[in-house]
Amino acid sequence: MSQENANATATSRVLMPRAGSVYGFGWEKMKKFFLDLFLISIIVGVVLIPVGMTQSLDGQETAGGVLLRIFAFAYWLLLYAPIDYGSAFIFLRAVRNEQFEVKDMFLTFQNYLNVVLAHLLVGAIIAIGVTLLLVPGIIFACKLAFVKYLVTDKNMDPVEAVKESWRMTTGYATEIFLMGLLAIPIGLAGILCFGVGLIPAIMWIRCAFASMYYAVSEIEKEKT
Repeated sequence: MSQENANATATSRVLMPRAGSVYGFGWEKMKKFFLDLFLISIIVGVVLIPVGMTQSLDGQETAGGVLLRIFAFAYWLLLYAPIDYGSAFIFLRAVRNEQFEVKDMFLTFQNYLNVVLAHLLVGAIIAIGVTLLLVPGIIFACKLAFVKYLVTDKNMDPVEAVKESWRMTTGYATEIFLMGLLAIPIGLAGILCFGVGLIPAIMWIRCAFASMYYAVSEIEKEKT
C-alpha cells in the first residue's frame, strides 16, 4: 500500500459520518484543493446561469414562456446534470486525496445516459415528495443524497444507485438533514461577505457532502 493510500485509509477511520465532523473535514480539503475546486465551482455556476435567466423572465404563461420553461428543463437535464455530477465526483476525489485535473469533471459525458436518467429519477422522486407534503420531499432528498456519487464513483445505473443510496443512508439521514440545515447559515454568511464568499461557501458545503459519502462508504468497506 502506498503512503498516500495508507494516509487516506487512516484518515477515513477517524472521520465520523456526523454533520460537524464532515464539515470540519470538508473545510480542510477545501483549503488544500482551493484553486481547483474554485475553478470547478465557477464552471458549474456559469453553466447554471441560463436556467436562472429563464426562470426570472416574465410571461411564463405565454407560448414563449412555456417554450422557455421547456428549454430550461431540457438544459437542466441534458447539460447541467452531467456537469453537476462530474463536479461532485471531483469533490469526492479531493476529499479522498486522489489526484485529479479540472478537465476530469467532463468524464461523466462518457456515462451520459446513466447520469441524465439518475438526475431525472431523483428529481422526480423529490418533486413527488414535495407535492405530497414538504416533509416527504426533505426525507427523499436526504435518502438520495448519495446517488450522484454512486453513479460516478461506482458506475451504477439510476435505479441501482437510488436503491443503494436509500440503503446506505439508513441511520445517517438525520445527520444529512442537519448538514442541509448547516448549509443555510454558511450560504448566508457567504452572501453577506459582499457576495464574494458565496462560491467558497458552496465549495465547503459540497466538500462536506462528499465527505459524508466517503465516511459512510469506508464504514461499508469495513463491514465486508
